[in-house]
Amino acid sequence: MNYLKLIRYQNLLLLAFMQLIFRYGFLKFQNIPLALNHFQYGLLVLSTVLIAAAGYVINDILDQETDYDNRPDTIIVGKRISEKAAYNLYFVLNIVGVGIGFYLSNIIQRPSFTGAFIILSATLYMYATSLKQMLLIGNIIVALLLSFSVLIIGLFDLLPATYEGNRAEMGIMFSMLIDYAVFAFVLNLIREIVKDMQDVEGDYNQGMSTLPISIGNKNTSKVVFSLGIIATLILLWYINTYLMEHRLYYAVIYGLIFIVSPMIFFLVKIWNANSKEEFHLLSKVLKWIIFFGILSVLVITLNIKYNVK
Repeated sequence: MNYLKLIRYQNLLLLAFMQLIFRYGFLKFQNIPLALNHFQYGLLVLSTVLIAAAGYVINDILDQETDYDNRPDTIIVGKRISEKAAYNLYFVLNIVGVGIGFYLSNIIQRPSFTGAFIILSATLYMYATSLKQMLLIGNIIVALLLSFSVLIIGLFDLLPATYEGNRAEMGIMFSMLIDYAVFAFVLNLIREIVKDMQDVEGDYNQGMSTLPISIGNKNTSKVVFSLGIIATLILLWYINTYLMEHRLYYAVIYGLIFIVSPMIFFLVKIWNANSKEEFHLLSKVLKWIIFFGILSVLVITLNIKYNVK
């Protein structure tokens, strides 16, 4: 169980769920060819999950002192698992993850795509060692990596199956993936800043430069509130433009209840939040919004397919 906690298995399950939903809850419902078979797509999900798990491991290894300040009761490396064992796990996860990526890149006859997995692995290492200590850079990197997990579906499953005759249709599919990647980026960026607000004391003791340390939690709350307002307005615009106009009423109701309403709750609470418990709660709210946002692609697909209006 300690190893499962070390690799943040809940987050990895969410990542795998997201990639499976986009494939089997969206792309498979479209009348388009896909480059990967079921086994190969499973390997793509596995590769992404393994590299992400390696990122969590190296982050815990290098973050031991900060964790002693921020969350001493949840420390694993150096307390429940030795640092040597954690390093061994990190190398194994990375080697297997990148190795699978190399195999898949050759399967789709795009060997250069192996670089995507290498860059992902290297970026997670750089984040753990230096980038997360830079103002907002670490937050942006983590948010981008989640978005990349959406876009990689298009790179491996759509792009190799694209030809002149279906280029326009494939472009629409890819644009939808980009929309969700942007959605994931914005919400995860907000969540990373909220987590920094929760960990401000330990991060300050370790000499890190986060937004809450630079401008204080009160001012950071206002920044997060503004970002949340922008995200909510974009969501409402998207629902009105793409769902209401096509009379996808079930999808509209779903979006308002499970995505917009929690965002409004978040906005109300973040304005005056000032304790670790409140920031922890709001971080979890954002995680659920991301989950329901991912699930919305299936709701929209089914609403269109069965013409439920």
